[in-house]
Amino acid sequence: MGGRRFRGVALVAVSLIAALSVGACGAVGDGGSDSAAPAADGGAGRDQDAEGGADGGQAAPGGTGGADLRVDQRSIIYTGTMQVRVDDVEAAAREATTAVTAAGGFVGADRRSSRAAEARAALTLRVPADRFTAVIDRLAGLGRQERREIRTEDVTEQVVDLDARIATQRARVESSRKLLARATSVDELVRLENEVGTRQADLAALEARKRRLADLTSLSTITVTFLGQDASTAEEEADLGFLAGLGGGWSAFLASARVLLTVLGAVLPFAVVIGVPLWLLLLWRRRVRARRTPPPDPDPAAPMPTGPAGGPVSAPPPLPAARSGP
Repeated sequence: MGGRRFRGVALVAVSLIAALSVGACGAVGDGGSDSAAPAADGGAGRDQDAEGGADGGQAAPGGTGGADLRVDQRSIIYTGTMQVRVDDVEAAAREATTAVTAAGGFVGADRRSSRAAEARAALTLRVPADRFTAVIDRLAGLGRQERREIRTEDVTEQVVDLDARIATQRARVESSRKLLARATSVDELVRLENEVGTRQADLAALEARKRRLADLTSLSTITVTFLGQDASTAEEEADLGFLAGLGGGWSAFLASARVLLTVLGAVLPFAVVIGVPLWLLLLWRRRVRARRTPPPDPDPAAPMPTGPAGGPVSAPPPLPAARSGP
């Protein structure tokens, strides 16, 4: 009886152990399959990341994460200066104005002097940056080009820096406005209003700089000078030496003499109108004074005789009176 009970308990224990072993194997198998799946997915993800990294390296210049290094996307300021000698300065200036207007630009300044063959015209032209080269070539074809100078300035970094600073400053202005709306005291209100005003002024200055750069990069500047056939250039070198110094000194002397004669000519009418009557008045007063002065005495008193010692002669002593007889 006892043996059968022991065998029954042992059989139940063996069954339980077998069931637990099968469950553990199944859990291990499931876990292995689950862990294998992420591993496979991770490998595929790494492959995709690797492919994406290769593609991303090619697409980085056009994305927002990196700087765009393409020339057509950079901010460049073009400035050109040229000098062209033409037969008709007025006609060349009109053709230049027409060419710039047709290209979408405008004339910023126009200075002309018409003196036949010595005529001169200096134009400051603003043209779109993408038409800069075409307009330069068109202007050079109006006559005989004598001088050309083209300068470029890359301001891409300045534009990017300004964009970042403007975004940051706008955020600061918005935060200051929110704090101003929650102000609870007069002192805090005044302080926050000053802070908002200062930040808005800084933001306006940054935006003005951005607009200036945008104007310079979108519209290039061309300064062209049209000269007549006999017009002299303004870049003639100064002569040196004794003769040059003598000529310069003589020119300075003539200039000083002209200035002196000019001043004398300006003063002469005043001298005639005011000086002559004044001189006549002084002459008349002198004559009147001479007439009023009495003439000197013609018979002056004779000098008194002097004694032996040079003094005046004394009068003779009086004679004694005669006595009468007794």
